[in-house]
Amino acid sequence: MARRRGFVAELQRDAARRRREAEQAQRAAVREATRIDREAQQALRESRRTQAASDRERARQHVQEREADASAQNAHLNLRIAELSTVLSSSLATSPGFPFDVLRQTPNAPAFDPDGLDVPAAPPDWADFEPPPPGAVGRVFGGAGRYERAMAQAEAEYTAACEEHAVLDANRQRRLAERRAQYDRMLAEEKQRVQANNAEVDRMAAAFGAGDPEVVVAYMADVLQSSVYPDGFPHRYRLLYRPDSRDLVIDYELPTTDVIPEQRSFRYVKKTDEITAAARPVRERRDLYRSVVAQIALRTMREVLDGEGVDVVDTVVFNGHVSTVDRATGQEIRPCLVSVSATREEFTGLVLAQVDPTECLRRLNALVSPHPYDLEPVRPVVDFDLSSYRFIEGMDALADLDGRPNLLEMSPTEFEHLVRQLFEAMGMNSWVTQGSRDDGIDAVATNVDPIVGGLCVIQAKKYRHVVGVEAVRALAGVMEDKRATKGIMVTTSWYGKSSWDFVARHGRIELIDSPRLKFLLLEHLDRDVLIPLDRKVPSR
Repeated sequence: MARRRGFVAELQRDAARRRREAEQAQRAAVREATRIDREAQQALRESRRTQAASDRERARQHVQEREADASAQNAHLNLRIAELSTVLSSSLATSPGFPFDVLRQTPNAPAFDPDGLDVPAAPPDWADFEPPPPGAVGRVFGGAGRYERAMAQAEAEYTAACEEHAVLDANRQRRLAERRAQYDRMLAEEKQRVQANNAEVDRMAAAFGAGDPEVVVAYMADVLQSSVYPDGFPHRYRLLYRPDSRDLVIDYELPTTDVIPEQRSFRYVKKTDEITAAARPVRERRDLYRSVVAQIALRTMREVLDGEGVDVVDTVVFNGHVSTVDRATGQEIRPCLVSVSATREEFTGLVLAQVDPTECLRRLNALVSPHPYDLEPVRPVVDFDLSSYRFIEGMDALADLDGRPNLLEMSPTEFEHLVRQLFEAMGMNSWVTQGSRDDGIDAVATNVDPIVGGLCVIQAKKYRHVVGVEAVRALAGVMEDKRATKGIMVTTSWYGKSSWDFVARHGRIELIDSPRLKFLLLEHLDRDVLIPLDRKVPSR
């Protein structure tokens, strides 16, 4: 019994021990699990902190990039405004035009290159062929005979080498002579080309000085073509030079209103992650476009007046048009936004670096659109009455004209109808009046627009000689009698200085002489005509 109780007690002690060990192992496992969980939680928190920092960095970099984009757009915008504001002033540092001497050339004559053919090859040297003489022993044992045979062989080889050298040297001299002849021909052709070029330059310079319309227009076109404008400017123009009055007419294509940025600034909005634009005020856009138009007019006039044409161009007429679409009708239009005329003397007195372009045009009595940004053209608004005029049916004066028609061979009636067709092609309603009791009026032309329009009385003079100032004064009287807005005289010849001075004072008469008539017929009727006047072009 005692042993049994002892055995049970031992079992109980052993069970208690195992229980304590199990409890210790469990507590150790709990502690290890707790440690692992704690470290995992710490690692998770560290990872989240790292991810958050990375996200913040990416967000910060994104904001910086977007703000940089907005700054770049602002810089580009400010540069554009600076370009538009300095269209005139930025061109004043360069001298327009060029002297004809810069077109002269000198021959491009490189030194003759013989390509080594001028150095002859060295002739054969006998010492390289001569055999050595036999010694004493050789002579005893028959060396003399062998020496003689070797000498004969060497002489033959030397003679052949000399002959070959002579042939090669002759070939060298022939090739050198051919190369020299080719060089001389090239030099002669280059001199001939340069002489022809310089002769043409001299001819062009003389023609320019004499006021040849084609040469003057070509030169002035080159001057304007070399002028650099900002992006978006058409930089297109047409020129007409009238030698009688020594004036240059420029029909210039102005940029559209699209060149003025609609945005005033750009800003990045972090909340919406967008770059937004602040609109440029409409008044600011209008004022800037008005300034651009004025700057182009002054800049163009300066470029043709400050060049070589001191003795050729006395007056510049600038007409600035813009080709665009009428926002109200959707139709293509080309309104004239500015028209200005200035003499060289008037323009020379301007200090363009200090003027306000708009005020400067006003000083020159320019016709400027009151609202150029709205494409309001420079045209008078008048009423007219056609009831007092009698009209006849028109005829096609160009129907029987082939090739380059000679206007001086047309009858007066045909010429009057040709003038009518010209004005109709220019967008006006024209009629030829009957030949009697019309007070010297050959035709009337009207613009029938209900808002803008006007009545013109027209006289067509198919002359071979100068049209006197008396005819121009008579046209002014007819205008007053008929209450016409404008008078136009068209001639196949030319007008004198007195006539041009009179129309400048009158202000409502336009004279169209033979050069301008040819230009208008080519532009509006696509007909290249001849007006062969045998005359010396008078200076104004």
